[in-house]
Amino acid sequence: MDDRVLERVEQEITAEAASPATDSPTEIPPAITPAQTAATDALITGEITTLTNTPATRDNAAVLTWLKQRPGATTNWIKQRPWLGLPLLAIFPAIAWHMERNRPSPPPAQNAALLSQSPQTNQTSLGSLMQPAVSGTPLPMPAGLSPNPGKTPAKGQQIAKGKIANLKPVDLTKLTPQQKAMNARAKAALLGASALVDAQIEMHVAIATKTSAVAVGGASTVEVSDDKGKILFNLAANEIYTAQPSGQGIALGNQNLPATIYLNAPKTGIIIVSGRPYRGRLRIVAKEGRLWAISHVNMRNYLQSVVASEVSPNWGKEALKAQAVAARSYALTYYFKPVSKLYHLGNDEYYQVYSGIEREAPETNAAVDATSGQFVSHKGGIVESLYAASDAIVMEAFQGKGMSQLGAKSLATQGYKYEQILSHYYPSTAVGKIVQEF
Repeated sequence: MDDRVLERVEQEITAEAASPATDSPTEIPPAITPAQTAATDALITGEITTLTNTPATRDNAAVLTWLKQRPGATTNWIKQRPWLGLPLLAIFPAIAWHMERNRPSPPPAQNAALLSQSPQTNQTSLGSLMQPAVSGTPLPMPAGLSPNPGKTPAKGQQIAKGKIANLKPVDLTKLTPQQKAMNARAKAALLGASALVDAQIEMHVAIATKTSAVAVGGASTVEVSDDKGKILFNLAANEIYTAQPSGQGIALGNQNLPATIYLNAPKTGIIIVSGRPYRGRLRIVAKEGRLWAISHVNMRNYLQSVVASEVSPNWGKEALKAQAVAARSYALTYYFKPVSKLYHLGNDEYYQVYSGIEREAPETNAAVDATSGQFVSHKGGIVESLYAASDAIVMEAFQGKGMSQLGAKSLATQGYKYEQILSHYYPSTAVGKIVQEF
């Protein structure tokens, strides 16, 4: 505060003393000294702590005491000197900036929850399978969510590193062999990504029930763990071990183990059970002196085995797709209504044939991936899509309510699409699809 300001303050104090009385007379505070001015400046700039117990501070206190003892004097005195509040205009924005800078960010879990919210669609999320949506045609996977989508790029343009880049069509005939190979790998990767929904659903399939022994092993080291995930010991690669009931637990090799154990081959993901290789993990349960062997396998690998075990890979693509959708819908029915507390369904013809990896084929694998997440739906529910080899067997076993596999093959050769084949054998239904939430 300079001498001109001080002089103005003294002039206003003198003017107040000479002014006539009003209804609410304003008394004149004690004279403001240069030392008090310095103390006021220090208060505004945050340096008041350096002036503690100084003469200027004590004199300043006298002014404040005077203002407190006269109700209304403070307000009137400040109103007549609005220019004294100018420094506050700079202080308040600085305080707001400081508070915003130090405001804590939401925890990562909250951010993830906000980003996971998506607009309603006619697709069925993996978490809401109990009430699947119905769609007459295959539905696309949802686009990635963005909290600030911004403007949509113009046609033929994309946003790259904050800039708009023009896209030019690629002449596929001019690709080199190396570029064609890269293109093929990219397509395979995209197709594999579309199968992620099936890979998120784990089926529990009984491959041995109420048996006295189970032969197990693996081409690589197999980890044996309890039901809490604790690794108990390892099975050596290329060795076959026999699991048997032992008291209240299981005897495997020279180990006495709990009544429930899990076998997992981290390197290959394949466990050999009774001479047949299976993908995924194996659970062995001892109960009442008997053993159950249950394959824990994701829906994708499960269907790759089932479709190849139920029909020939040489059939038309549309017939294979129809079989894949029917098999998935049938499996989902037991996923939600298991036949046992230990497993969802069995592995034989009574359910649908699951024979591990030995029957897998590229053609049937492609049909499973091409229809990833699709199932037969009726009024929002999952249809237990029964099927058998021929129309005669369907009539005898299911009173005509099911799909004939040979009939589906014939319709495919006539040019029918798999949706049409399914609609023919399952009237008043549609193809629904599960989508994965990211």
